[in-house]
Amino acid sequence: MSIGAEHYLDAVTAAIDRVHRTQRPGIERAADLVTAALRDGGVVQAFGCGHSEALAMEIAGRAGGLVPTNKIALRDLVLYGGAPRAVLEDPFLERDPEVAHRLYELAPVKPDDIFVVASNSGVNGVIVEFALLLRDRGHRLVAITSLDHSSRVESRHPSGRRLADIADVVLDNGAPYGDAALPVPGGGAVGAISSITAALLAQQLVCEVVARLVAAGETPPIYRSANVPGGDAHNHELEARYAGRIRRTA
Repeated sequence: MSIGAEHYLDAVTAAIDRVHRTQRPGIERAADLVTAALRDGGVVQAFGCGHSEALAMEIAGRAGGLVPTNKIALRDLVLYGGAPRAVLEDPFLERDPEVAHRLYELAPVKPDDIFVVASNSGVNGVIVEFALLLRDRGHRLVAITSLDHSSRVESRHPSGRRLADIADVVLDNGAPYGDAALPVPGGGAVGAISSITAALLAQQLVCEVVARLVAAGETPPIYRSANVPGGDAHNHELEARYAGRIRRTA
């Protein structure tokens, strides 16, 4: 395969097509779970480490998205837990299973909340431990991961399990082993896929949830852009309904 912008576009287009052809049933199952959670008063809690944090940003707090959403991130250890900023400089932080328990403790979680967790590899300690913790606490879990990559690497969690082994619904982002799609002569590859297809899956999930609410005659709690007239007032009014349940940080 050649390298360049057009070839990367071809690879991304092919990945999007795979997601379109294969993930519709999973998106519908996930939308059913999220819709039920929202009707029960729950919030969508989104979590991802590294570049998978971008998935949580697609879910929580953006224009066109659902208001009852909250982002969990490793930086919460510092922002809400009082840990020194230096802990975030540890390149292996996301491999420590104990971090998962602290993140859960710090999050504004209620029993009816549903979780969307993203990890391209699905094997690091924090992600797997977090998923096991959610299962033990009775939360429903939607995972977004690369089944190709995850199936070809060993778990870094003591249990030997992967994110995809634990979730109620698994959405495959279609990214290849190693994420990057265009091989480079001499080794390595460029052109990561997972961020694009994970964002697609996240937005499809939100659209399916809103479609269900609208079909039932309900008014979906949706963000407007803060950069249009009246956007701030609209958003603040909706956010007030979930005071103490959602946090909006960068």
